[in-house]
Amino acid sequence: MELKRYDTAQIESAMAELNQSLDQSWSLEDEKLTREFKFKNFIEAFGFMTQVAILAEKKVHHPEWFNVYNKVKIQLTTHDVGGLSYKDFDLAAGIEKLRLAKSA
Repeated sequence: MELKRYDTAQIESAMAELNQSLDQSWSLEDEKLTREFKFKNFIEAFGFMTQVAILAEKKVHHPEWFNVYNKVKIQLTTHDVGGLSYKDFDLAAGIEKLRLAKSA
């Protein structure tokens, strides 16, 4: 399957599907799929980042992220296509599964 950049309609549809059951939505910031996660402390934030790193490596799609103490900001974009693609929404959905498993 050829990797293609999503157009506006595809992005809107994928965003609606991704966010439909979330308490905190992903958004678009600087044309990147973006979400900030907050944890009890640095250890929980770092543990989450470790899980995301393993998932990202398996999917061969790596996030841009920033961590300060208990906050982790993740941004996703597909550099190969110069914008958002299936890979970004797939990784975001996987990240949400990790988050939900951690809070269960």
